[in-house]
Amino acid sequence: MTEPLTTEPTATTEPRLRAAVLGSGAWGTTFAMVLADAGCDVTIWGRSQQVCDQIMSEHRNSRNLPGIRLPESIRATTDAAAALDGAELVVIAIPSQSARETLTALRADVPDGAVVVSLMKGVELETDRRMSEVVAEALGIDDARVVVVSGPNLAREIAERQPTATVVAGTDAAATSLVARACSTPYFRPYTNADVVGVELCGAVKNVIAVAVGIAQGCGYGLNTTATVITRGLVEITRLGLALGANVETFPGLAGMGDLMATCASPLSRNHTLGKHIGAGLTLDEAITATGGTAEGVKSSRSVLELARAHGVEMPITAAVAGVLHEGLPVEEMASSLLARPKRAEGL
Repeated sequence: MTEPLTTEPTATTEPRLRAAVLGSGAWGTTFAMVLADAGCDVTIWGRSQQVCDQIMSEHRNSRNLPGIRLPESIRATTDAAAALDGAELVVIAIPSQSARETLTALRADVPDGAVVVSLMKGVELETDRRMSEVVAEALGIDDARVVVVSGPNLAREIAERQPTATVVAGTDAAATSLVARACSTPYFRPYTNADVVGVELCGAVKNVIAVAVGIAQGCGYGLNTTATVITRGLVEITRLGLALGANVETFPGLAGMGDLMATCASPLSRNHTLGKHIGAGLTLDEAITATGGTAEGVKSSRSVLELARAHGVEMPITAAVAGVLHEGLPVEEMASSLLARPKRAEGL
């Protein structure tokens, strides 16, 4: 494995911001690296003692980011209270469907006044809550303290310090600006946005569309099919977002089309990879094992579909993915069911 590109952290004269990153997976570890390169004092909390020990002793996380050397300033611990002690920024990078339980248990350890950053992408099953809503409810904090980061952010590429941009969304301008400054480096460029609803829905639904693209490619379909699913997938995301009050300008931007393109096209995307395994004939359990990590689109397909139906929004691609993954719809019927839909003018 090659080492990441050498890039010096951003010079700053401001006091070092203390940040705790909850989650030692690929994205949590990568974002911790971004924060450290931007001049923050970073501690990762993880459940695996082995992972935390390796981060501390070798400055690596071989389980989740093989071949990547991390900044030596990053610390790691399995003690959540120690990681959160004095944190001004609390970054959450844990599986979306277990977030409420995990965060509720940590509620008393989150410092008063800390800005909380959600890197999670999904909609909670049973409640249909977006992740920022889950965070605020589980931690008992005001929505204004929760900021969302989302965009075309494949962890491996960022860990190699390849140039990319992201969207930092929040309802409080000061909190949003703080997070943007905290993660700004020569290779990671944040743009701010006040449309939390739109940004979060883009991040959640694009995983489902990526599974659909993967299924199509696993079946042997080519670029025409891929382009069709991506384009109509963006329509579905936009349709749901507008029904929930999002800003239409969010969807063709980085959090919308940008993230959708990256996730649907890259072999680094677990959702895309899982979809290809399904399309090639594996069962869901076999595909999850072969993918080797959490593919949020699996569970999000159901929760997003529930949210859409609750608001009377039609999302045929999402429904087809949920059908294949959870309802026994044969893969070979997925494409035909989409193309057999009533003819209509293009648009929302």
